[in-house]
Parts: sequence; C-alpha cells; structure tokens
Amino acid sequence: MLTVDIDSNSGFCAGVIKAISKAEDFLKSGRRLYSLGAIVHNDAELNRLNEKGLVTIDKEDLEEMVDASGEVLLIRAHGEPPHTYSQAESLGFKIIDCTCQVVLQLQKRIREAHQKHIAEGTGQIIIFGKIGHAEVLGLVGQTGGDAIVVENIMMMEEFIEDGTIRLDVPTEVFSQTTKSPAEYSKLCERLEEEMGRNRSLLNIHRTICSQVATRHEKLAKFALDHDIIIFVSGKASSNGKVLCDLCKSVNIRSYHIDSVSEIKREWFRADDRVGVCGATSTPKWLLEEVSEHILDLNKYVPEWEEKFPEA
Repeated sequence: MLTVDIDSNSGFCAGVIKAISKAEDFLKSGRRLYSLGAIVHNDAELNRLNEKGLVTIDKEDLEEMVDASGEVLLIRAHGEPPHTYSQAESLGFKIIDCTCQVVLQLQKRIREAHQKHIAEGTGQIIIFGKIGHAEVLGLVGQTGGDAIVVENIMMMEEFIEDGTIRLDVPTEVFSQTTKSPAEYSKLCERLEEEMGRNRSLLNIHRTICSQVATRHEKLAKFALDHDIIIFVSGKASSNGKVLCDLCKSVNIRSYHIDSVSEIKREWFRADDRVGVCGATSTPKWLLEEVSEHILDLNKYVPEWEEKFPEA
C-alpha cells in the first residue's frame, strides 16, 4: 500500500516566518503593504498574501516612483544594500525591516572586513553565492560593490587565472547563508591549495545558516529512506534548487514541483513510500495539500491494473 510522509524539517525557516508574520499583522489593518521583491519564492503563498493586500514591487518600480509618502515598504528576509534604505526613505516610505538575523550578522561581518581592508590599504572579499541573488546583492552592497562573487570552483579558478582574484593579498571568504555546506567546503579547500605559501593571508568564515547546514544531512537521509521524493518549492528559489539537487543526488526518483497540478499519477507505484519535502520558502500547508493530493490520486486504480495487477 502506498504511504506518504511529510518531512518534519521542511517548511519556512525562522527568517521567512518572521517576514510573513509581520506582513500579516500589518495587513490586518486593511492598509496596502508593499514588498520589495517576492516575500517568499512560492507562488501559492504569494497569491494568498496578495489577496490580503500585499503588493510586490521590484527595483525598477522603486526607481520610477516619485512620492510614496504614507506608504509602507517591507524589506524581506534576504536583506538589501544600504542604498536601498536611503532611496526608500527619500521617497517617503516607512520601512518594516524583516531582514533575517543571520543575514544581518553576515552583512555586519562583511562590512567590518571591508573597512579593515580600506584601513590597511589592501585585501579582497570573496563571496560564494548566486550572482544577482537578492541576499548576495545585499552582501555586496556592504562593500560598496567592492566584493568578488563566485558561484562555483570553476568560476573561482577562472578569476584566479585572469587576475580578478589575487593570491598575494589578505583574503576574506564568506558564503551566502543558504548555499550548500559541502560545496562551500570544497571551494575553500581549493582556494587554500591555490594560495599555497600565502595561506596565512586567507580567512574563511563559516556563514551558512545553521538551520540550512543541518537541513542538508537530515534531508539526504529522508530522501534515502523513501522510494520517491516529491520536492515542493518555487522554481525561482535558490535554496529550493540546492535542496532538490541534493535529493536527486541520493534518490533518482525525485521530482521538483511548485503546485499539485504538476503531480502525475504515473510517477507512483502501488507500494511506494512517498516522501514530501520542500525548501525554506515552502509553507507547511502546501506540503500537506500535496500529501493529500497524492493519497487521493492513488485511491483510483485504473481498470487495466485491476485486470492485470502484476503487469
């Protein structure tokens, strides 16, 4: 008999819970609330909040605004560079800052490292992260744009070869909070090898969120313990892609969906142990909806299976 389990470790992280809670509390007043960027990378949850009065805008919308006096702008968990706050305040926005505490601490550490390099007149900051990601833009903003972002080891080696990354100056390395701990470790090990005798100039910071770091190990075990994995998250979620790829690396029968409409009955076998899990941007209610849909979908047994059960 087919069974379905929901991963107890999946669902919103503390930062996303804080942002959504603050948004919901404000929206109870009946007023409009602007969010700079999607408060969460999940269409179903975004639609739910939009119906309550949340309006998502992007940086281009902000650039085009002339006067936002009396309006309220929410800064989501990813955080923003300093100039975004100045721009929003100059337009008249009141700001509700929901930047995750882990991200705030990381911003502070990068800002302090950059100030130290300025004082010493030398040094470089390397950030392991996704280029263009909201959190990464906020981190780079702490240095006034004076930071090098690398997405993988290959990119880092190319930057070393063309001189973008130097091997003879004090170097501080940080990671986007939601990246893979294993990938970050490999990248740092490779950089240590490249620096050779200059390793003493290298300072590696462990900045991946502890909730995310432990999540990888637990999720890998969850994926191994089930016959098929249904991973639920928005396709634009960076964290979702990393975690879904992790599931696929240990369980080839892993499927990435963002809504129940994408689920296909032919994915399942009669005696499957199905695991339903998601990213830090996936609401628990959606995981429960997916679980119920899978059970309902598999209640129906096609006529040919009744006649030929072993086919």
